[in-house]
Amino acid sequence: MTNPLNRRDFLKTSVALTALAGAKNMVNAQEKSQEYYELRIYKTADANKMKSVHHYLENALVPAFGRMGLDRIGVFTNMDNAEDYSIYMLIPYPTLAAFAAVNPKLQADTTYLNAAKNYFAAPKEDPVFTRIQSKFYKAFQGMPVIELPQQTLEKQPRLFELRIYESHTEEKAALKVDMFNSGEIQVMRDTGLAPVFYGEALIGDDVPNLTYMLSASDREAHKEHWRQFGAHPEWQRMKEMPKYKDTVSKITNIFLQPAAYSQL
Repeated sequence: MTNPLNRRDFLKTSVALTALAGAKNMVNAQEKSQEYYELRIYKTADANKMKSVHHYLENALVPAFGRMGLDRIGVFTNMDNAEDYSIYMLIPYPTLAAFAAVNPKLQADTTYLNAAKNYFAAPKEDPVFTRIQSKFYKAFQGMPVIELPQQTLEKQPRLFELRIYESHTEEKAALKVDMFNSGEIQVMRDTGLAPVFYGEALIGDDVPNLTYMLSASDREAHKEHWRQFGAHPEWQRMKEMPKYKDTVSKITNIFLQPAAYSQL
């Protein structure tokens, strides 16, 4: 006959082990679910060239990405600089393998190649774009996938703020990522800043840095959300913590408006 005390001990141990296994699985699942992001910037010389790239993206590239199972693709332009003819494109990838597979899949996609025919026909003397810049990121653990703004879901007017935080050492960059994961992301959610993504830069011309995107219905609402963030007691506490001192050496921000065909 089984001793009741031993049986209770056995059950407690079993429950504890099950809980531990579940916690490990949750951590593993979260790590696996962290997306990768490419921020692609098409630099064009004028409004006509910009229009040609938009046509290519809308009718050829974005649909081809959709056939690969890639979605939530954002396409934006600069709200504040009429002389900036750049097109900003945010592409999420579920895995590194998905990123590596893009070019071979595009070259095998006859629908894409036909739709891109005019774009590819541009002569060397008159290219459609001057260059394509590309930066690559891994999503933060605290926000492993893109969160669609409510305005996007409701197809309402919206704006986005892209923010780049450079650091003077790799250690400081990692600490700033930790600061976001440890509470700053949640404060931004709580104060209506509506973050879209956070990415740790893996490749780019300005590493070490992290980059993230916020959203709002309009500029005034966004200013109010930033005011609430600055006054939030948790942010006031975190920014005074010695370990987070001097984690950012330079901040760059750009206000973006989505193209009509943007999925963000």
